[in-house]
Amino acid sequence: MRKFLSFIFTLVLIAGLCAAAYYNRAYLKVQFNKVYGMYYVYKGDQAYKELKMNKAIRLYNQGLHLYPGHYGAWYNLGNIYVAYEDYYSALNAYSQAFKYNPNMMVARMNYGIISTEKLGNFDAAIEQYNKIIETERHLLSIPYIYDNKVSSKENKAIAYYNTGVTYRLKSLYTNESWEQQRLYLSKAIASYKKSLEISPNRYDTQYNLGVAYHIAGDYNSAGKCYCRAIKLSPMSYEAHYNLAVLLRKMKHYDEAYEEIDKASTLISALDENSSLQEYAAIVMNDIMRNVYRNDEYKSALRNILEEEKKKTQKYTKKAKKHSEVILVNGKVSLDEETDKSIVENFGKCPYLSLFDEDDNF
Repeated sequence: MRKFLSFIFTLVLIAGLCAAAYYNRAYLKVQFNKVYGMYYVYKGDQAYKELKMNKAIRLYNQGLHLYPGHYGAWYNLGNIYVAYEDYYSALNAYSQAFKYNPNMMVARMNYGIISTEKLGNFDAAIEQYNKIIETERHLLSIPYIYDNKVSSKENKAIAYYNTGVTYRLKSLYTNESWEQQRLYLSKAIASYKKSLEISPNRYDTQYNLGVAYHIAGDYNSAGKCYCRAIKLSPMSYEAHYNLAVLLRKMKHYDEAYEEIDKASTLISALDENSSLQEYAAIVMNDIMRNVYRNDEYKSALRNILEEEKKKTQKYTKKAKKHSEVILVNGKVSLDEETDKSIVENFGKCPYLSLFDEDDNF
């Protein structure tokens, strides 16, 4: 009797499972496709790590056909399309990634960068940066284990910075009136300032804020920003170069010559035959001509040229003596053996009084 009851129970259970499967065919199919799709995504991840990009694209597409909600696969697919310079496909992939995971900020960030830098779609980029800025994340901190406070703040700082870059480019490439261009510049400046409120020690933000002020014709503010940038990253040539151009525009030729000489030295370390070095030489020659036109400065010019020549020789000898110049993320860096006085010299900006200085640096 007990065996018979057990048999009946088993039959009822099987019948129940079959009925459930029959009435939930769509659900079961989705779950089956999800498992099968994740297998293809897993194989795609392996190909991606091995840099087998064509294979990764095929496997990701197979997996996403079965399981379209896998936002990680969409994100990796977007990165691959960027590598192949297929930017429209990349934007579609990134948009799918944050469609299925609205909090995937890195996909929004990449979407914005590609929209701005590769396709010139400034409004689309700004829309995504605003989404990052407006998104409120639950901040969680577990000492020594997990902390998303820093990453959330940093995401906003980067989003503000990228917004500034986008508005500045929009001001340069728009066909609208000068008043509208100035409005875009003012928005760029405001965005850079917001970024610096969150992350005050970012060289790129400080430098680009200077560029925006420079374009807008606010030379005092631009000069201050360039000096701040130089202090943050003495061995990056951009701020030295732009400060020299600014000082030349303000007719402070002696100071301009000193800065362009520093910029030229740093550019030489990057590439002795680069077009950047040619531009630096043009600016340097123009500064020399402006100084030389004034009889009052002729003797001073000879002293400046001689002194700067000695300095350049000194820096070059020390760098060669101690070690080679190192490039880190496209910036000039120096190893531990290099004389600290070189960095200190390049990090000085003794022209703050020329810019109506009222801040502490």
